[in-house]
Amino acid sequence: QPKTVLGYGGVPMSAATATQTRGHGLKLGEVLQAWLPFAVLLIVVAAWTGPWSPLPKVSWFKATAVACSSLATSCPTKGNVTAVFNFAPYIGGSAILASWIIVAVLLLAMGRLKGAQLGEVFRRTFHQMWGACLVGVFIFGLAYTFNYSGMAASLAKGFSSMGTAFVIVAPILGFIGVALSGSNTSTNAMFGKFQALVGVQLGMPTLLLPTLNSVGAEIGKPVAPQTASVGVSTSKFVRKEGDVIRHNMGWTFILLAYLILLAIGFYLVAPAVMSLK
Repeated sequence: QPKTVLGYGGVPMSAATATQTRGHGLKLGEVLQAWLPFAVLLIVVAAWTGPWSPLPKVSWFKATAVACSSLATSCPTKGNVTAVFNFAPYIGGSAILASWIIVAVLLLAMGRLKGAQLGEVFRRTFHQMWGACLVGVFIFGLAYTFNYSGMAASLAKGFSSMGTAFVIVAPILGFIGVALSGSNTSTNAMFGKFQALVGVQLGMPTLLLPTLNSVGAEIGKPVAPQTASVGVSTSKFVRKEGDVIRHNMGWTFILLAYLILLAIGFYLVAPAVMSLK
């Protein structure tokens, strides 16, 4: 044990508090029950999404929109711009939902959860998440509009004037995107195509800028308000998300600077690593 035990925010803890938190006082059965949801989640997701599972490939509905760009000199029969919507209900997110249902059934069977409590969980969850569900729909609609209306290409054309210095900006855009949307997936949907187009115009390795966008977004997750809100929902820091974000902000800047150094290194020293060839 270190000489001084630090708590949240680097505040030293008293010896009595440190000793009190060292032992949990739980029985083996209680510890196993605490780990049960994680074990179920790992098993179900691995079995559901592994290469042996056909579930992620199941599609209930698929629609394709084909068009021709107004900038194209000719329009082939099949068009030169294609957008595909594929409704695949059994992807990874459904595996997590199935895990939750299994855990709920097990807890009901063990008497650790009551039907009334389960209903309250649904009620409170819907009250907190209905807005996020709408955001998920609209952000992808906005991403499709942004990418296929030409806005992404126009923005890429403008940013390409920065030249190779854009390799510094790429992870910062991902960082900002996730800080606004709270989702790495949403950030990639919005800016992934844009980053790839900038890379094409600058002659950079194909995977470099989209990768920097995604990793930069992940670094920004600790300061995203939505992430902080979810993270503190079961702790004493509820309604104190600002304190958590301020605590994380400095560390994310350090990681972002480190990522920028890696980006420059890959581009200057080993660009072939980030190429599809």
